[in-house]
Amino acid sequence: MSDNVHLGHRARKRFGQNFLNDPYIIDGIVSAINPLPGQNLVEIGPGLGALTEPVARETDKLNVVELDRDLAERLRHHPELSHKLNIYQGDAMKFDFASLSSEQNPLRIFGNLPYNVSTPLMFHLFSFAGAVQDMHFMLQKEVVNRLAAGPGTKAYGRLTVMAQYYCKVVPVLEVPPSAFKPAPKVDSAVVRLIPHKTLPHPVNNMKWLDRVCRDGFNQRRKTVRNCYKALIDGDTLESLGINPTMRPENLTLAQFVAMANWLDENHNSQ
Repeated sequence: MSDNVHLGHRARKRFGQNFLNDPYIIDGIVSAINPLPGQNLVEIGPGLGALTEPVARETDKLNVVELDRDLAERLRHHPELSHKLNIYQGDAMKFDFASLSSEQNPLRIFGNLPYNVSTPLMFHLFSFAGAVQDMHFMLQKEVVNRLAAGPGTKAYGRLTVMAQYYCKVVPVLEVPPSAFKPAPKVDSAVVRLIPHKTLPHPVNNMKWLDRVCRDGFNQRRKTVRNCYKALIDGDTLESLGINPTMRPENLTLAQFVAMANWLDENHNSQ
């Protein structure tokens, strides 16, 4: 049987499918999630149920969002799971996660995310952070490094700033390619994201935070002064506690937010 076939299902390249099949790793992930009865659990991309089955054993119901029609159908007829699952067949990138949440029961989202969409999917999920208790994701190890990075490192970038704006980032465990079928060509890791109950550095307008991050990380070699010269002069930067001779990758989340909020107050157009 081909390496791309697991439990009778052929992995689809276009969906970025790699199926987890290492019981030790699966057990470690489920322990990290620690699902409990009555919690509002949502799995993105349940696939062949490697995480769905052990999580469902610990809880009474589970929401799953699955893009692949065949896999969604398979779950509908799963002898052990079908009565516990609410199955949403569709694209998680377009899914309204807030529709599943309530104030009393915030979302606990988890999944082995398809690596080809993991970054845009994270941005989509951050927009629901207020409805989420925590998120546990299997990602490419390089993406987990980016989420957890500190200023002045190569991994530090727009994804880092946005993730840390919304969440506390906790790397949980590393996962070798051999834990999957077919084995991906990269190492993976599990990360825990816990949305801040109160944002440590709130922005008045996300548009400006997005803008200063894009401008800064698209021109990493430039100084802050040169990078933002069309938007903010050097004196203003200094008044915000930002050294204009630094590079954008050395700025902290608080400094990006300070620029964004100054721009929101002082730029009416754009």
